Amino acid sequence: MTNYIEYKFKVAEVEPFNEIIIAMISELPFESFVENEEGFDAYMPKTEENIDQVKEVIDAIENIDFSYTRLEIEQQNWNATWEENFAPILVNDQCLIRAEFHETIENIPYEIIIQPKMSFGTGHHSTTHLMVEYILETEFTGKDILDMGCGTSILAILGMKRGANYAECIDIDEWAVENSIENGKRNGVSLDAKMGDNSLLGSKQFDIILANINKNILISQIPSYINVLNEGGDLFLSGLMEQDFEDIFAFCTENGLKFISKKQRNEWIALHFKK
Repeated sequence: MTNYIEYKFKVAEVEPFNEIIIAMISELPFESFVENEEGFDAYMPKTEENIDQVKEVIDAIENIDFSYTRLEIEQQNWNATWEENFAPILVNDQCLIRAEFHETIENIPYEIIIQPKMSFGTGHHSTTHLMVEYILETEFTGKDILDMGCGTSILAILGMKRGANYAECIDIDEWAVENSIENGKRNGVSLDAKMGDNSLLGSKQFDIILANINKNILISQIPSYINVLNEGGDLFLSGLMEQDFEDIFAFCTENGLKFISKKQRNEWIALHFKK
């Protein structure tokens, strides 16, 4: 079981500097950023942490008034940390993402209830928000979908609620896999959750692939996504910053994908390609 490290940032001017700091530390192995009134909290697995590297990157940030503290979160303390930080999210008045202890909102077409334990992907981060927007705009009825780097499997759950036939969810973290299965049951959908990476992809073909990871991992894995994506299938990518666009666009088009559209929220982007 993996313990997590919380870096709690206090930022003098939350807007616009929260997003700027997040952008500058996004190459570090943080799995989630949760913004709040004083700044934001960033989380990474203890096994991925290199304290000297983290300090070097953070110390290189200049001309922004902020401070930070570091705390190791033990597994049994995660639920308390989660409840303290998590607020419900409403995307385009169409999808509510909440915990069981939050009130529901009437007349919202889609509601996802999650309890993330030690896995991340609460919907707060701009990249998840953008991917939810894409799912709400895309036809999922009868489709087989793949959610790579699934975290809490919000994306796969919404895809199933939108009418998908089958959802395979893959993450390198065992907590994410366990939590994905539980969140699927909590939301009345069946998810085929597996621990590992793109090496698990076999002969199964998908109509839609959702991958919200980061630029370097995406570039290393996109060829394997193409191999399992049906002709005419949709590939949605996020975990990307605005400055990543040219590299991802070039790599995908060189590998035969057709660029469809880009979404942006603050400094973050999500991209839609077709095979």
